[in-house]
Amino acid sequence: MKIYANGITMHYELEGPESAPVVSLSHSLATDLSMWDLQAAVLKPGYRVLRYDTRGHGGTDAPEGPYTLEQLADDAKALLQALGIAKTHFMGISMGGMIGQILALKDPGMLRSLVLCDTSSRIPEEALPIWEERIGLAQKQGMDALVDSTMERWFTASFRAKPIPVLEKIRGMIRTTPLKGYVGCSQAIMKLNLTERLSEIRLPTLIVVGEEDPGTPVAASQAVHKQIKGSKLVILKSAAHLSNIEQQDAFNTAVLDFLRRRA
Repeated sequence: MKIYANGITMHYELEGPESAPVVSLSHSLATDLSMWDLQAAVLKPGYRVLRYDTRGHGGTDAPEGPYTLEQLADDAKALLQALGIAKTHFMGISMGGMIGQILALKDPGMLRSLVLCDTSSRIPEEALPIWEERIGLAQKQGMDALVDSTMERWFTASFRAKPIPVLEKIRGMIRTTPLKGYVGCSQAIMKLNLTERLSEIRLPTLIVVGEEDPGTPVAASQAVHKQIKGSKLVILKSAAHLSNIEQQDAFNTAVLDFLRRRA
């Protein structure tokens, strides 16, 4: 389904009982809302599940960048308002977790709780050349040039060796991400610097991270956990960056347990 919000046409899916609490899911860079398929399946019997494609991704418009994380958070807020959703649990992975942090800081009244997965609150200065290199490679050779290195960061070697359809599905998402969207969102991520502000967040918060995540490592999640009073940190073994896929059962158990306690 599509709706116009914050100056762009956004693609979204809304499933589950209309009277149930809403859970909104925000995906990572270079994927789309279907990266949450495994979570939507277990959530929608008991929750109203909103998934959407971030600006520059999937079926949502990809205007010329650069974008900002504040703009991406405003997109999410505008979508919720356009759909008449006054309050939601918000779960974001990687870039989606960054969007969640900004929403929690700017519009906490819209959120029931916060689930931050394999994400960070700050991009260190020494990491900026890596981001510039990825952007340059995509601009020169297209998104296909990023597929293999991205998959190596997102999944452990043992998981990548398995003959499972989800791996090719994720490869396809990376490959088909609009270049403008990838570049615009990457430039937004590069400016992330929220760590010192996170102590302002008073929402019930769950932090989930793969033990072998190289891009947003356990230390990044520990830093977020330290700043958000009363937050819970879950470290998933044998998982890299997309822990919701690699360890779907453990991930889903942690999230469902957290949400049920917020009922």
